[in-house]
Amino acid sequence: MVKRARKLVANNKKARHDFFIEEVYEAGIVLTGTEIKSVRQGKVSIKESFAKIENGEMIIYGMNISPYEQGNRFNVDPLRPRKLLLHKQEIRKLIGYTTQKGLTLVPLQMYINEEGRAKIEIAVARGKKLYDKREDIAKRDAKRDMERRMKDR
Repeated sequence: MVKRARKLVANNKKARHDFFIEEVYEAGIVLTGTEIKSVRQGKVSIKESFAKIENGEMIIYGMNISPYEQGNRFNVDPLRPRKLLLHKQEIRKLIGYTTQKGLTLVPLQMYINEEGRAKIEIAVARGKKLYDKREDIAKRDAKRDMERRMKDR
């Protein structure tokens, strides 16, 4: 049996820049046949997306899956809301988090796991202020300078 590593399809780098990540959950995603073919080709964008819990179900909005070229009439709206699959107790816990002020659900990355299923990492996140972002940039620059100086020695 050959074990495949997970294949990263989409990454939301901006999320870690704009938010403090509190907790991360892995969720399945409900897709149509042509959508999963586009996902496997890597034609996904999660930069502007966010998740909400409605009627006990988690829905992701703003995720763009480009239409599949050979999909013709089977293609669906690229920006349609999609249902995420989580356990009930995880959804209840997330409802508790999202009722707190300042916490939101943000996708971090989408990938295809070892079994070939599309998964998405959802983070409970708190928004950063401008001074927090500047502080992170200053730390990163200082670390880069230190590594450069150590390399030159």
